[in-house]
Amino acid sequence: MIYLDNSATTQPYKEVLDSFLKVSSDYFGNPSSLHGLGGQAEKLLSQAREQAARLLKVKSSEIYFTSGGTESNNMAIKGAALINKNKGRHIITTSIEHASVLEAMSQLSGEGFEITYLPVDKNGRVSVEDVEKSIRTDTVLVSIMQVNNEVGTIQPIAEIGAVLKKYPTVLFHVDSVQAIGKVPLSIYDSRIDFCSFSAHKFHGLKGTGVLFIREGVRLAPLLSGGNQERKLRSGTENVAGFVALAKALRMTITKGETGITRLKKIQTILRVGLEDLEGVIIHTPLEGAAPHILNFSLEGMKSEVFLHALEQEGVFVSTTSACSSKKKSPSKTLLAMGVPEDLADRSIRISLSFENTEEEALAALTSIKKTVNQLRKVRN
Repeated sequence: MIYLDNSATTQPYKEVLDSFLKVSSDYFGNPSSLHGLGGQAEKLLSQAREQAARLLKVKSSEIYFTSGGTESNNMAIKGAALINKNKGRHIITTSIEHASVLEAMSQLSGEGFEITYLPVDKNGRVSVEDVEKSIRTDTVLVSIMQVNNEVGTIQPIAEIGAVLKKYPTVLFHVDSVQAIGKVPLSIYDSRIDFCSFSAHKFHGLKGTGVLFIREGVRLAPLLSGGNQERKLRSGTENVAGFVALAKALRMTITKGETGITRLKKIQTILRVGLEDLEGVIIHTPLEGAAPHILNFSLEGMKSEVFLHALEQEGVFVSTTSACSSKKKSPSKTLLAMGVPEDLADRSIRISLSFENTEEEALAALTSIKKTVNQLRKVRN
């Protein structure tokens, strides 16, 4: 099996699974309980928070554990909007955000907020100038992803953050789910107020994530209850999952020191091989893209048919993002980039992890070429 759908989810590291099982078996107490088992669980939770903070180079008091990227995005966007609604009801985002951001914006729109959706260029990149031009006196939030989940374009987060330093009342949220470990980010230097992460994108477990909330910034909580996570995210904490998250984050960042260079080599092998294949149009920009995502279309070939045929060869890829793949509609990201609808409806995404190899890339190319040729023979 050659697994090339890591932007949808990654395989958990064995050490991560081991830590989850160990904590679940031996330290299963509720961290809110007063007895010894509860105290042990609370200590492990604190250690996981501190480790995540060190790895992200922020304060432990700024780390809030969540169920993943979707909750982190909703918590930041809705929480910031609701608590600041008396100051202003204008929010800025882009037309190519993840569904959890766009749907949150749509919901807020129904609550009386005005949303500005910024366009992107042919490479899927938003203009810093457009961001600044869109800021108004009633703007309360800007939300822009660091790396696009479909084509891998890196957004100018540091430059946008520099602009926002001139507007201290405007909060800045960054969805960093696809970037962590693969594209550098300085949260403090980029003037970020909220930053979202999801563990299953870096070999942790599904159902665990992180929201960074800058010290001094307030949010309206979305969940009411026992006041866990410093009253912002009630509910009994998934201690074993968060311990596993911290381990996965440490392993991913450690591997990234050499892994990013290898990812770039593998991405180049795949790009060059695909460019030699007739009828392939590559959408991921050559410059300014993350090293682990490669998006392309096959002229005259349905992406679902190609995906399932390639699966028979033991190679696993995806169409659009995992959250949108079953909707069977053209990629909104590609349409926003000016890609014709016919091609946007035929897109394929290859996404890598540090576990992939150059040998797998070459074998995948052989299978891709074989599958394309077979499907074209059938069509003709």
